[in-house]
Amino acid sequence: MFLTISTTGTPERPATDLGFLLHKHPDKAQAFSTSYGKAHVVYPEASVERCTAALLLEVDAVALVRRGKGKGRGGAPDAALAQYVNDRPYAASSLLAVALSSVFSSAMKGTCQAKPELPARPLPLRVEVPALPARGGADLVRALFEPLGWTVSAEPVALDTEFPEWGDSRYVSLVLEGEQRLADALRHLYVLLPVLDDAKHYWVSSDEVDKLLRAGEGWLPEHPEQKLITSRYLSRRWSLTRQAMERLELVRLAETDDSAVEEIDNAVDEQTDTEEKPVPLAVQRRDAIVGALKGTDAVRVLDLGCGQGQLVQELLKDTRFTEIVGVDVSMRALTIASRRLKLDRMGERQSERVKLVQGSLAYTDKRLKGYDAAVLSEVIEHLDLPRLPALEYAVFGSARPRTVIVTTPNVEYNVRWETLPAGHVRHGDHRFEWTREEFRGWAGTVAERHGYDVEFVAVGPDDPEVGPPTQMAVFTMTTRNTKEEKAA
Repeated sequence: MFLTISTTGTPERPATDLGFLLHKHPDKAQAFSTSYGKAHVVYPEASVERCTAALLLEVDAVALVRRGKGKGRGGAPDAALAQYVNDRPYAASSLLAVALSSVFSSAMKGTCQAKPELPARPLPLRVEVPALPARGGADLVRALFEPLGWTVSAEPVALDTEFPEWGDSRYVSLVLEGEQRLADALRHLYVLLPVLDDAKHYWVSSDEVDKLLRAGEGWLPEHPEQKLITSRYLSRRWSLTRQAMERLELVRLAETDDSAVEEIDNAVDEQTDTEEKPVPLAVQRRDAIVGALKGTDAVRVLDLGCGQGQLVQELLKDTRFTEIVGVDVSMRALTIASRRLKLDRMGERQSERVKLVQGSLAYTDKRLKGYDAAVLSEVIEHLDLPRLPALEYAVFGSARPRTVIVTTPNVEYNVRWETLPAGHVRHGDHRFEWTREEFRGWAGTVAERHGYDVEFVAVGPDDPEVGPPTQMAVFTMTTRNTKEEKAA
């Protein structure tokens, strides 16, 4: 990866002041170790009239794979060669942006002890990046850099000059020219190089929001492409993007009002504010299920269709449940559940209480017999209707726990979801969603057929017109059947 920064000067203001700003002496070739290779800083030219600093990053492909565990961009666990053979060693990306911030950290902060007046002085700068991935093409490059005062030349790089009919690649040869403070120029590059590549070589966590706001100070709040920049920089993580956009809006309002951000963001007194945050429906559902189980004498519980193990995790908190078995057809879901529960680090006494097994609820399974209670939380709607009788028999006819709890969406409530288009189900894998009448009809038939009583519980806000978002049925084996089965 290669980038050059050039400037021109006069005897009064020599171009070699660039060396003071970058904290790198023009007469030396310097090398710096990074996590992914070695960064070199050299000066191809250094005179009073013109000075150029070049940053060359040698990417260690092996180190990149090892630190990324083989799952970085362009690589996959089952594509060993792709982990090592890709564009990373040759094209600018987030690797180069991180090297910029590391090698030129003082320059990016705008500090210069030798000549304190230099950082505030705009310089005639020319930045060249020979190979820059630009997902969006030259037009996007101009849309990102021109509002910042740069004159932009972004020439598409042909896939192969010998075969022009193949067209252009997704790379451009970038040249930026303009009067800029060096610290501003470096911050522009630090943010916009990975934005144009639309990828990062590391996991984006919440601290990336702070990095973005620091590097974007003074230019990002008013940038016309602020939303795109924020979304791509944060790897399209919606929650982080929303957080960053809210903070950027506060900065913009503060600048407009000539006030400090703290003065604008003072509407809520955290010491006195007592407004409760809404409890997510998934949490309300788990609480309702646990509450129903506590209302029985169940100690051995099946979580049928346990998914990623959230309910199993909740049940483990209550010592009255001595055995909890999570069942799911998906091994991937069970693997995630195992990680969530930290089964490999769980104490012996705790680990004896929980077990995860793979199984299909469309078939009878003798491993599921003899339990006090079974839970089918948001499961039945994922089955095709013709397969529902098989699940019904496997649970109520074969396994026959004394208590069965079933939750499912109430389709009537969907009109209350502002973001849910009319006629759409809540999840792409839902094969159906029932009205309250349809659910009660199915549950009543199941209860009568297999010797259970059934009660219905509303989960979530019970709307007077459309009912609750989740409907729950609690099946309890009738006393007569319980006695007969104990006798058998």
